[in-house]
Amino acid sequence: MAVRATMSRFPMDPDAQEGSGLPWGVTVTPFATKDENGNSPVYGSDGHLLPRCENCWAYFNTYCELEQWAWNCSLCGTLNGLTSEAITRYSQPQSCAEMMSSFIDLELPVEGSEGEAMQARPVYVAAIDLSSSEEFLELIKSSLLAALEALGPGALFGLATFSHKIGLYDVQGPVPVVKNVFVPADSDASLPIELEDVMPLLSFLAPVETCKDRIASALETLKPTTSWERTSAAGQGLDGILLGGRGFGVAMEALFNYLGSEYGSTFALARVFAFLSGPPDYGAGQLDTRRYGEQYASKGEDADRALLPEQTPFYKDLAAVAVQAGVCVDIFAVTNEYTDLASLKFLSIESGGSLFLYSNTDDSTLPQDMYRMLSRPYAFGCILRLRTSSEFRPGNSYGHFFPDPQYENVQHIICCDSYVTYAYDFDFANTTGFSRHTSEPPMLQIAFQYTVVVPPDELSTPGSVSASRPKHCLKRRLRIRTLQYLSAQNSSELYDSVDPEVVLSVLVHKVILASLEQGVREGRMLLHDWLVILIAQYNDAYKLLQYRNGSSTTAHVDVAFSQCPQLQHLPRLVFALLRNPLLRFHEEGVHPDYRIYLQCLFSALEPSSLHRAVYPVLTSYSTPDKQAYPRHSLSRAALITSGSPIFFLDAFTTLIVFYSSTADPILPYPPPHDCLLRTTINKLKQERSITPKLLFIRGGQDDATAFENYLIEEQDVEGSGLTSVMGFVSFLEDITRSVLEYMK
Repeated sequence: MAVRATMSRFPMDPDAQEGSGLPWGVTVTPFATKDENGNSPVYGSDGHLLPRCENCWAYFNTYCELEQWAWNCSLCGTLNGLTSEAITRYSQPQSCAEMMSSFIDLELPVEGSEGEAMQARPVYVAAIDLSSSEEFLELIKSSLLAALEALGPGALFGLATFSHKIGLYDVQGPVPVVKNVFVPADSDASLPIELEDVMPLLSFLAPVETCKDRIASALETLKPTTSWERTSAAGQGLDGILLGGRGFGVAMEALFNYLGSEYGSTFALARVFAFLSGPPDYGAGQLDTRRYGEQYASKGEDADRALLPEQTPFYKDLAAVAVQAGVCVDIFAVTNEYTDLASLKFLSIESGGSLFLYSNTDDSTLPQDMYRMLSRPYAFGCILRLRTSSEFRPGNSYGHFFPDPQYENVQHIICCDSYVTYAYDFDFANTTGFSRHTSEPPMLQIAFQYTVVVPPDELSTPGSVSASRPKHCLKRRLRIRTLQYLSAQNSSELYDSVDPEVVLSVLVHKVILASLEQGVREGRMLLHDWLVILIAQYNDAYKLLQYRNGSSTTAHVDVAFSQCPQLQHLPRLVFALLRNPLLRFHEEGVHPDYRIYLQCLFSALEPSSLHRAVYPVLTSYSTPDKQAYPRHSLSRAALITSGSPIFFLDAFTTLIVFYSSTADPILPYPPPHDCLLRTTINKLKQERSITPKLLFIRGGQDDATAFENYLIEEQDVEGSGLTSVMGFVSFLEDITRSVLEYMK
C-alpha cells in the first residue's frame, strides 16, 4: 500500500492551508505490494482479533501507547481496555504483526471455509462484436489466445458473441457448438428467453486446462455478420440506410443475469471482456451517435460540454446489475468512429473494470494488454476506509469506486490490481488546527479489506498429490497502514515539503470533475486560476513582489519559484496539462472518445506514471550504452543545446527513441538488444500497467512528427494559431499578467 501526500508536512491551521494555495491530500495505491519507500508489510493472521478503538473504530497500531491493561488510540486519544487474550498476545510483541510495524497485512477467517474451494474458481467470459471486420476479429482471436496462456489451471472460460443475435459456445464436446438467440430490435425490449434455457451455464463455462485447444478452434470459426444478415434482421432504414446490428446492451444484460445465477456457488468474481468495434446501435442500450456530427458552434453550444455527459443512464444502471451478479466488465473498444464512451464507460469503471481504446487494428497492443492484465494478481470485494486524527477529516474522494450508502469515508471497490490509485483531499474539522506544542501529531490510518484467489500450487503442501481437479481457495485479508505526519511551522516549511507529482494527481482529479460537470473550458480556467493564486500566495509569503517606480504594472513577479525547488516544476506541469488532449478543445480535433479514455486512464494512475503521461521524460544518450543527461525540457532548443545524438522519450503510453539528424552514422540503429538503452526500455515496459507503443525514429530520414508533437514548450508548434496553443515562455508571461491583475 503506497501512500503519498501532497505535502509531507501538513498545514498548521485553516489559514495556513488557505494561504499556501496548495491542495492538501493524499494518493493511495491500496493493493501495491510495497509502500512508497519499497517496504513490504508485516504479514500475520487473526485480523479479526485486532483491537479497535471504542470511540473512532481505528485499529490498534504501533503509534498507540500500550499500558498493562489498556491502550490509548493514536488517532482520537481514547483509552481502551484490552481483553485477557490481547494482554497475553501483547506480552510477546515479536509474535504479533501489529506490534512490529505500522504497515501490516493480516488474514481474516473466511465464513464457511469448507465449501469455498468450488466457489473460488475464476470465471472469464469473452463477449465479441461480430458486427465488425475480419481485421478486428483477427486481433481479438490473437488477444484471446494470449489471454488463455495467462489463465491458470482451474479457471473457467466462456465464449459469447453479439450482433443482432447473441451466440453462446459449448466447447466441451468434440466439436464446438454455437446456439443463437435473436435480439429484439425495440430499444425497451429484453430477450424473449433466458440464456440458461438456451445453454446451461456449466456447458458454457469450460475448464481452461482441458479445453484450451477447443476454445482456440471455436475462435477460428468466428466470422463477421454479413451486411445482408444485419439488414434483414434490423430492417432497412430511411433511404435504404442500414439500421443497426450491434445489440451490445441486451447482450450484456443477458450475460449478467446468466452468470449471476451461479455467483457465490461456482465463482466469487466473473470477469467479462467486452470487445467492441463501434457504438451499440441495436436493441436496448442503443446509442445515438449523431450528436457527434452536430454543429455546436452554430448553435452557440459548447461541444466539449455537450459530448462529455452520458446520453442515457442505461449503462450506469447496467453496472449496478453487474455488481449484483458478481461481474466485473473490461471494455476493449477497437474503433476510430464515435462510439460514445461517455455513456459506455460506467459499465467498466463502476463494475471495477478498465476501459481500453485502440484507434485501429494495425498497431494495437491489445494482445499484450490482455496478457499483462491477466498475469498480475488482483483483489476483489474490497472495502477501503480512511480515518484521520480528530483535528482534520477527509473531504472529497476520487477514483473508480462507489461510496458506501451508510458509512462516511468508506469506499467499495469491486476489483483492483496493484497499480490502481485513489485520491483524497482533507479539510480541517475546526478553526484551531494542529497545536504548535502538542505531543499528538497528525495521524492517518488506511484500512483495506480484500479477497484474493489463491491458486492450487500456492496451497498444496510439498509431497502431497491430489487426484482431484486443482482447486482454488479464497483468502480474505486486512491491510492496514498507519502514518504519522508533522505540521509545518511556517509557509517555507510547507512549500519545501511539497510532492509535485501528488499535487498533479489531485489537480487532475479536480479538473476532470470540473470538465464533466461544467465543460472543458471550465476545467481549463480552474487550472489556470489555481496556478495564478499559488504564485501570488508564494510571492506574498516570501515577500518577493517588487514594484518598479511604484507601479504594479511593472512589478517583478517570481513565476519560476526560484526560492523553492519543490515548486519549480509545477508551472511546467500545469502548462503540459493545458496542452494535453484531456483539456484541449473539441475544435482542435480532440476526439471525445479519446478524451473519455484519458479521463478513465488518468484517474486511476499512480502519481509517477501520471507525471510521465502529462509531461513526458526526455533523456539523452551519447551512445546506446551511455546516458548523457537524465532530463531535458520538451523543446527543440533543449535538443540542440544538449548536442547528444540519441534521445529517449517516455510518455507513459508511448516510448520513442529518436536519433538526431546530426548523429554519427556509425552509431548502431536501432539500438542493439543488449545495450543500456534497450535494458531501460524493457524495464519500463515490464513495470507498466499498460503496454506502451515503442517507436524508433531517425531524424532527417523518417517522419519525426510523432516525436516533435511532444516538444510542447515550442511556440505554436502546430501552426494552428489557436489561442490555447502557446509556448511555455508566452504561457509564463500570460500567468505573470494574471498574477499582477489578481494582486491589485
